Amino acid sequence: MLDELDDGARIGVWTALGVVALLLFGLLGGLAIKQMNERKAAVAAARAPAAAASTADALLDVPLAGDLAGTLYFATGVATLGAETAEPLKALAAAVQAAAPRKVVLSGFHDATGDPAKNAELAKERAKAVREALKAAGVAPERIALRKPESTTGDGSNQEARRVEVRLIP
Repeated sequence: MLDELDDGARIGVWTALGVVALLLFGLLGGLAIKQMNERKAAVAAARAPAAAASTADALLDVPLAGDLAGTLYFATGVATLGAETAEPLKALAAAVQAAAPRKVVLSGFHDATGDPAKNAELAKERAKAVREALKAAGVAPERIALRKPESTTGDGSNQEARRVEVRLIP
């Protein structure tokens, strides 16, 4: 069929076929991109509760600052608040509530002995325990932030290494 057409008609037919091919590839490519975006949205929606939880556990990597509202001490190797912390926790919650517009930063500490990663995780879990206790005492969760755990060095007591400091910042 193309042999019977002159050169101008042949160029026109090939141009038309090229345009149709480009439109077809563009349509198929657009559909593929749309499907990938829908999959991404579905994955993001499925991860949303996990993302909210991880945001709540986001750790601030800032220097120690603010007014010290109180310190809670923990037993060796545990991240739960003991019965001996009931009164200090009550006083701490009252101090935090009295400073209502200020943010609360919880700083977990650990010593330099043993596995640093395990110690840092334990310090983080201790700060989370204090956060949950403050929330249970009526402190708004959006006011509470966790600071990256810090190793205590020097010749302080072991109890000083197993603490969570509660600081108030503007």
